[in-house]
Amino acid sequence: MTKPSSHRLFDVVLDETIGRSTPDVEHERAVAIFDLIEENSFEPAGHAGGPYRLKLSLINAKQLVFAISTESGEAVATHILSLTPFRRIVKDYFMICESYYEAIRQSTPSQIEAIDMGRRGIHNDGSQTLMDRLEGKIKVDFDTARRLFTLVCVLYWRG
Repeated sequence: MTKPSSHRLFDVVLDETIGRSTPDVEHERAVAIFDLIEENSFEPAGHAGGPYRLKLSLINAKQLVFAISTESGEAVATHILSLTPFRRIVKDYFMICESYYEAIRQSTPSQIEAIDMGRRGIHNDGSQTLMDRLEGKIKVDFDTARRLFTLVCVLYWRG
């Protein structure tokens, strides 16, 4: 069942604390943001409805700040999430992604499929961890959590 259109993100902004990177990384960030905005379910606890702008920033590269406002600019909530629970998952995800891209060049289809299943499994773990960390703060569906986790990953990626 689709959420009402008011419970969604219409914009995602990366604060200057995120920093800029290589053109490849910037492209991946833009794609992750586009995918997230294109389809999402985003409902801050205790707020009647948006749509919402999400501004992401970092504090000491250890905490991710979710600053949420409405389309008119009204502040809704700010949540700070420790990135510590994600570090291992992101590291594992990057390692298996490297294996996946290497396998595409030289492995059999069944080997590629097995690695891709592992990659998706780790991505799902990261998405579930993100949902758990947002519980009681921001209600998101699993697909939105997956897109947000992709964005968290590309914040780490240096290219």
